[in-house]
Amino acid sequence: MAEGKVAGSSESPGVMSDLLSEICGSPVSVALIGIICFLLYKIVKSRRKVPAPQPAELDLPKLRKDFNVEELRKYDGTQPDGRILVAVNGKVFDVTRGKRFYGPDGPYSAFAGRDASRGLATFSVGGKDEYDDLSDLNAVEMDSIREWEIQFTEKYALVGRLLKPGEEPTNYSDDEEESAAAESQTEKKNE
Repeated sequence: MAEGKVAGSSESPGVMSDLLSEICGSPVSVALIGIICFLLYKIVKSRRKVPAPQPAELDLPKLRKDFNVEELRKYDGTQPDGRILVAVNGKVFDVTRGKRFYGPDGPYSAFAGRDASRGLATFSVGGKDEYDDLSDLNAVEMDSIREWEIQFTEKYALVGRLLKPGEEPTNYSDDEEESAAAESQTEKKNE
């Protein structure tokens, strides 16, 4: 029995060396082992990775007013507060939340501080620098603008209207006073 143990233990190193020589002897095997080790390293490393801190979003005060084309241009994301406004079909939206799209380095930065209606209707980034009445667009393009308007309404805060030349802005302070009064009455009823 003692000989069996000695014989068995002497065969183990031989089997291991045969296995190692077979694995290392084939370039395909070495390449596969390298790939497996690399993938295991990536898996372990990805589980340890701490996510980079995201910059905090600025909590900008709610803006409620109408704009003419010149006033709208100021809100292109380059001012200190970084607010970005975009007009679609006569309505002005605060798209600051979408600054990665509409901000200075975003793919749609040409729409920031402008009326994006024509560009969205015609699938082009260019637009006019003055008020655009969109009267030359066909029915399909106008339907496209309405669809974009719905999407913007669902996703972004409505700020006001884009004013035609000579048009007077709406006084939204009355609306805010009425909504504050309605809220206080609701709170009194709930008490």
